[in-house]
Amino acid sequence: MSVVLITGASDGIGAELARQLATTEGRDLRLVLAARNADKLESVAQACRVHGCDVLVRPTDVGDEAQCRGLIADTVSRFGRLDTLVNNAGMSAHALLEEVTDLQWYQDLMRINLWGSVWCTHAALPHLKASRGRIVAVSSLAGLVGVPGRTAYSSTKFAMNGFFEALRVELVPHGVSVTLAYPGVVATDIRYRGFNAQGQPAGRSGLDESGAMSVETCARLIREGMKARRRDIVMSTKGRLGRWMKLIAPGLVDRLALAALNKEVRPH
Repeated sequence: MSVVLITGASDGIGAELARQLATTEGRDLRLVLAARNADKLESVAQACRVHGCDVLVRPTDVGDEAQCRGLIADTVSRFGRLDTLVNNAGMSAHALLEEVTDLQWYQDLMRINLWGSVWCTHAALPHLKASRGRIVAVSSLAGLVGVPGRTAYSSTKFAMNGFFEALRVELVPHGVSVTLAYPGVVATDIRYRGFNAQGQPAGRSGLDESGAMSVETCARLIREGMKARRRDIVMSTKGRLGRWMKLIAPGLVDRLALAALNKEVRPH
């Protein structure tokens, strides 16, 4: 039996990862699905239960520390253990800094993207050490290379990377693996729901969506990477090249990052 907890599991990457795990592991899997929307979570859970796995639906706002800790407590109360924690919940944002008048939503974004993962991981740590389990953190290519228009989002993902890279080394003696996943542009609605300069849902993407990776491919790469306990999952050739080019040709990377902006939101 394996107990896997996925945050941000109501749609997008988290929901697809849950469905793929249910399909491949069936009755050997115990799933905990967490997100804010209970109805969407239940729909994902039903699709997973068809394959015989036991599913706990746990509505959770990861921006609230008490809810994060309650999520871990309820998981262990229900299944007696925790083998894999997938920190997938997060929000996107797109705005030029000069357009922002109130920075409160920058703090809100950091609380969701960084602190939600920190709180869940801290609460889960004793249980993951007991099972010699896995931690997966879904970051972003915007956490490896700063992207113009994404000062808020990139900063949360850079912070997330630093936290989990340091934690990885701490957990080596305990047999707990830490996998960081770096999706690029994936065909989900996350950018449409993310913050705009006013801290409201953007309603559109600020990035070039052509060639976006399918959510099925993204979830499969995460699933395979976490099973193999890989350190990093950089999901595209462009992402892998960008990581190295940042070291040897940073000016070129800056120009490529600017070119990735949707023409409608590029500074003039």
